Amino acid sequence: GKTGISISEIGLGCWTIGGPNWGRRSWPNGWAPVNKSEVIEAVSYALDNGVNHFDNADVYGNGRAERILASALASYSQVVIISSKVGWFKGTARHAYEPKHIRHQCEQSLINLKRDYIDIYYFHHGDFGPNDCYLDDACGMMNTLKTEGKIRCIGLSAYSEKDFKRLIPKIKPSVVQSWAHIMDYHFIAPNSSLMQLCERYTISFIAFSPLNQGILLGKYKSSNPPAFPYGDHRQKSEKFKPGYLTKAEIGIANISHLFGKSRKDLVRIALQFVLYHKNVAGVIPGFRNKDQVVMNLASRSKPLSGAEIALINKAFHSNNITVT
Repeated sequence: GKTGISISEIGLGCWTIGGPNWGRRSWPNGWAPVNKSEVIEAVSYALDNGVNHFDNADVYGNGRAERILASALASYSQVVIISSKVGWFKGTARHAYEPKHIRHQCEQSLINLKRDYIDIYYFHHGDFGPNDCYLDDACGMMNTLKTEGKIRCIGLSAYSEKDFKRLIPKIKPSVVQSWAHIMDYHFIAPNSSLMQLCERYTISFIAFSPLNQGILLGKYKSSNPPAFPYGDHRQKSEKFKPGYLTKAEIGIANISHLFGKSRKDLVRIALQFVLYHKNVAGVIPGFRNKDQVVMNLASRSKPLSGAEIALINKAFHSNNITVT
């Protein structure tokens, strides 16, 4: 956007380091347990190799991911760009976007992160209550936090173009965030309604799940679908069922023939495909250990050409295998 904030194109998403977690009605919304020492080692490597952007949220492990990140960053905490979010954890509030709850969660995130300010503070979703009844006051609180210096800029994370179209003119975020990967990149496709809004309002896009939660790396097989531990959101996800994994395998086989089949090759294709698109400021793949960060960063100086993008697109979206 117009903020002057500069991020590394490849950052790190911190949902994965929050470990197992549960939302309303005991619905799993976390990941498998992580080893804190491995996370610290991974962050240290990332810092040494140019990463300056770390994306977090209050709901990731209900504060655990923020606290682990603070421990991992140590003295570097004040010189990197840290994002966090509010919206999915509502505590005892009627709605997570009640203004006082937003302030409380921001203050708690600052404590967890051991910082005086958050660089990018996102609304985590587009549900502002019936008829957007919380929207105006929520925006007012975000702007107050910005005036007070507790946040540097306002972001919006959402999961539908309808939400982005409705909310961007009112929130006026500097940055928006959603998923984007080879198998579903409709948000960042040229001339999509979201990209038109980004052009009109000078907004940058941050892509989460650029590896499609590891599916684009060929880690999971349709013949032997993975099982995940209690508290891992992937337990309930259709993405890890045979039908979706089969579609992924077809596309992976096609690009492996063209670009190589090692996991490092597949990471490069996945990340650079997303980064190629206009208005994409960065990608934030998840991580759990140093090896994953090493693979993510191996592609940072190997962009794709327009011709290569077209080949990858054809490999995944021919023969009616387009999926979302």
